[in-house]
Amino acid sequence: MEPKNFLFFSYDALINDIVWQVKKEGHNVKFYIENPNYKTVGDGFVEKTDDWKKEVDWADVIVFDDVLGHGTIAQKLREEGKAVVGGTIYTDKLEDDRAFGQEELKKHGIPILPYQLFTSFDEAIEFVENNPGKYVIKPSGEAANLKRLLFVGEDEEGKDVLRVLHAYKKVWSSQIKEFALQKKISGVEVAVGAFFNGKEFVYPLNINFEHKKLFPGNIGPATGEMGTTMFWSMPNRLFNLTLRKFEDTLRKEKFVGYIDLNCIVNANGIYPLEFTTRFGYPTISIQQEGMITPIGEFLYAIAKGESIKFRTKTGFQVGVRIVVPPFPFDDDDTFETYSRDSVIMFKKPDREGIHLEDVRKLGEEWIVAGHSGVILIVVGTGQTMRQAQEKAYSRIKNILIPNMYYRKDIGNRWFEDTDKMHNWGYLREN
Repeated sequence: MEPKNFLFFSYDALINDIVWQVKKEGHNVKFYIENPNYKTVGDGFVEKTDDWKKEVDWADVIVFDDVLGHGTIAQKLREEGKAVVGGTIYTDKLEDDRAFGQEELKKHGIPILPYQLFTSFDEAIEFVENNPGKYVIKPSGEAANLKRLLFVGEDEEGKDVLRVLHAYKKVWSSQIKEFALQKKISGVEVAVGAFFNGKEFVYPLNINFEHKKLFPGNIGPATGEMGTTMFWSMPNRLFNLTLRKFEDTLRKEKFVGYIDLNCIVNANGIYPLEFTTRFGYPTISIQQEGMITPIGEFLYAIAKGESIKFRTKTGFQVGVRIVVPPFPFDDDDTFETYSRDSVIMFKKPDREGIHLEDVRKLGEEWIVAGHSGVILIVVGTGQTMRQAQEKAYSRIKNILIPNMYYRKDIGNRWFEDTDKMHNWGYLREN
């Protein structure tokens, strides 16, 4: 494939790694970062621009990495004839507005868990008091990006949920304008995702298992993500009963990009929890490691609406996130004291399977940048999940960053979870 011009649009540099990967494949890239706290991310690795609008005519493809209004811009550019990877107003709303996403699932014939939407903490407290049980608190809108605010209740009478609602009322009421209480059920948490080229789903699809809690054993505060395991598959029962039902709607929207549906599954059925209507992070970097088709070539093809069956590695991928203080919290003083400008060192020069997050380069040194404390994604692949897991953790042993931390159990739950899902028939291809 001849080199193409790629313009990447990001709010807080989420797509830094993919920009770097596309550049390494020989394409021309320009990277726009809107948030001032992340302007230095990617410095030394890729070319940057401070005015994305001036680069629109230069670009063969424009790639957006988030929701929260990105779909509005992407849709307008697509209507103007540009080749765009990005959402629409509708697909942004599927993710940003939890109640809307749930109602759209119902409209498409997909069963959902009971939920109630609230704009008042007092009303939510009264609801739980009158309807005791296990609930999940899910903020909507911009507050949904604060992953630590998602709370999963464990008490049968909802006493833990009541305590958290009282605390949120005191501390977070100015930021959480709307939130949902969703009934909690037991089962396997799994996500099914696929790329869409504006006309149809592009196969293979992706089955992935997120690890959201900070500490091994799935305890501690919720984070955006600490690691993910995955494999590629042709359409299976899980996909056919969920995402596939949105194909006509996505075609009407001319959606181009990746869409993912996180679910709880058990012997009784599939219960969708939430959409991700964009690339997942660190999911896209782990997916890229498992793709044989170059990702620049792939992004160009789907932006152009081409029917492409991309090639992937057989087996499994395991991705582990390397973080530093104050992740997963926002604390400028802690970041300045312990993390900013820390040098990322490698015991050996081999950097295979290493993917960037908030990193810049000074000379030949890799330096911690940004604001959040998410630094690297380390990926292992293998014919078995155990092989992929061992490869990822052997690569982590080569990395030295002051005060770095990571989960040491990414992939452990795979063996029990997949036994259950195979037993229930959800992973059977058909």
